[in-house]
Amino acid sequence: MSPLAKISSAFAPRFAEFVFEPAFTAAVDQHVAEIRERLRANHPGLVPRQPHREDLTDYALGFLDALDELDWREPVGHDYAVCRLTAISWLVERHSLLAENTENAD
Repeated sequence: MSPLAKISSAFAPRFAEFVFEPAFTAAVDQHVAEIRERLRANHPGLVPRQPHREDLTDYALGFLDALDELDWREPVGHDYAVCRLTAISWLVERHSLLAENTENAD
């Protein structure tokens, strides 16, 4: 299973919390924006570009490695890592990055 598939499998269920946790929703939104900025998926238009699957995978692997070094364990609530991983999952879902024939639109 790919790193993006593992993250999505584990953190996409947290999307249901968006309805009841506006602070969590806002935090994840900020993480999505930061990830897009890091991956250079932002541009002057109103609709952000789709991140490249390979770039997001590389970013996710680096983030997961850092969490492993810290011996991070998922908490019951929402910490920085939960927000970041949920944001990665949201990008994967939003842009169908797990689809077999996904085209990276620019």
